[in-house]
Amino acid sequence: MDPLWAQWWVWGIAAVTLGVGEVLLPSYVLLGFGIGAGLVAILLLIGVPVAASWTVLALVFAIASLASWLALRRWLGVHHGQVKTFDHDIND
Repeated sequence: MDPLWAQWWVWGIAAVTLGVGEVLLPSYVLLGFGIGAGLVAILLLIGVPVAASWTVLALVFAIASLASWLALRRWLGVHHGQVKTFDHDIND
């Protein structure tokens, strides 16, 4: 039997938990981790041999999480020129 960290359903539960955590604490950080965990779960489910060792699996998770966080930041983040500044007091 594979160790617990090599089971696809463990990563799937982690992805769902992180997704729910993102709803409760919106910052796109947990969503990036959730997408990374979901990708690892899918890779393990379809049988891609990423679970050869814990370090390989953790590296795939880290790279997928970072890439998804950067993509979310670019897609949903603050764009240049979007912040409005005020030069005067509105009560004057």
